[in-house]
Amino acid sequence: MAIKDALLADYDHEMGTTRRLLERLPDDRLVWKPHDKSMSLGGLATHVSRIPQWAGTILNDPSFDLAEAPPAGADETSRAAILASFDETRARTRAWMHKTDGEYNSLWTLKRGGQPLFAVPRVAAFRSLVLHHIIHHRGQLSVYLRLNDVAIPAIYGPSADEGS
Repeated sequence: MAIKDALLADYDHEMGTTRRLLERLPDDRLVWKPHDKSMSLGGLATHVSRIPQWAGTILNDPSFDLAEAPPAGADETSRAAILASFDETRARTRAWMHKTDGEYNSLWTLKRGGQPLFAVPRVAAFRSLVLHHIIHHRGQLSVYLRLNDVAIPAIYGPSADEGS
């Protein structure tokens, strides 16, 4: 099996699960925060919706310099806008994923101010900085939703709200 095929299966599964969680966002609670130091519900959901776009540099450029990163942009202000952003970035990222095993195994470097922080095969960078990162923040988002009495969909198995 090609790396692309395995990665696409993981990607499609995780993006589907993420979308089901984003669909539960309550428009009237997007400014809610569990703590003063926390992101708002809408801010966290906006962040989750944009994570797939990070694949652009991982899959198409030899490196990325954090010192040259553009500003994050404003938080979306509605569930519809968050879902639209997620759907657009999810589709664009999936199109970028049609690479050969050689391309997935080529090194990608993360830098800060021109200094390399680490270099790993693109497939490892994609899994860590896109898939694992979205899974991490999706876990946070599910807690935010639970604290707002929103039913949580099944993720890797039944949830307390959905038995199957």
